[in-house]
Amino acid sequence: MTGWRPWLAALLLGACITGGAWAAWQVAAPLAPPGRVDVAVPRGASGREIGAILERAGVIRSGRLFAWAARLSGAAGALQSGDYRFDAPASMLEVLRRMESGDAILHRVTIPEGLRTDEALRLLAERTGVPEEKWRAALAALLHGRDPEGVLLPETYAYRRPARPRVLLARMMRAQEALIARLLPAWTDADGLRVVASIVEKETRLPAERPLVAAVIRNRLEKRIPLQMDPTVIYGLWRVDGRFSGNLHKRDLRRDTPWNTYVHPGLPPTPICNPGRASLEAAAHPADVDYLYFVADGSGGHVFASTLAEHERNVRAWVRIERQRAHER
Repeated sequence: MTGWRPWLAALLLGACITGGAWAAWQVAAPLAPPGRVDVAVPRGASGREIGAILERAGVIRSGRLFAWAARLSGAAGALQSGDYRFDAPASMLEVLRRMESGDAILHRVTIPEGLRTDEALRLLAERTGVPEEKWRAALAALLHGRDPEGVLLPETYAYRRPARPRVLLARMMRAQEALIARLLPAWTDADGLRVVASIVEKETRLPAERPLVAAVIRNRLEKRIPLQMDPTVIYGLWRVDGRFSGNLHKRDLRRDTPWNTYVHPGLPPTPICNPGRASLEAAAHPADVDYLYFVADGSGGHVFASTLAEHERNVRAWVRIERQRAHER
């Protein structure tokens, strides 16, 4: 507030010269809003338009005086858009200072781990009210022709309304890039790390299993064994057909898409989702185990194996569990 004192005095002096004590009182005297008031200031609004919005909401006494004060202080071009909450008495000068500093309500949006990029953009549109096509256009402008899959770090992000897609998406991309830069000593390239992490993300939700799944991927790649991981097949079906029925069939495992790791050796050409922090860390630091296989254990997790014979026993156990469940239904 100290930076405001010199021109606060100038404002009051100007008010007295141009409009007398009444104008000075209008500018400096606190006004109690009619309860808790939330005011939305649109991007690009002029000082006069903002003053009119605040006056209608009962936050200030005169929108014209507000615009005049903004011009005299040099703040007219620096007033920031957003949602502002007023629930205590404040002078017009205090309101002006808040709007110049951007002291607006911070909204938050959470991107869950494992969403495809199209799903993340749809969620952002729903939560922020900004049309989905603006999110898509903003991401395309940031990527300069790169594939959009797997470039966002799923986390909770704060923003001021109206949301600015390019700014928010750039933050999500920078957050992922900063994390990967820290993890890269364990990997040779960022793209490969993203792909492995995305598979880990889709294969398990259990924290303890992520390094184990990452180890299976590493071990199979080192031994040149096809990964044969179902989430890559599902993603390929969606990417090529634009949909997935929800049921994976044997014929799907033979479907030749670039992402099908039953058909193509090595890693898929792109990530299959946006992996979270834990999956990226697991991909960079897989467990020191010799596992090559895993299958569901019937309780929400997986059982891992180092040999095909052991894996086949685990698969038979899983089949028995599934048959028992079907019989009980």
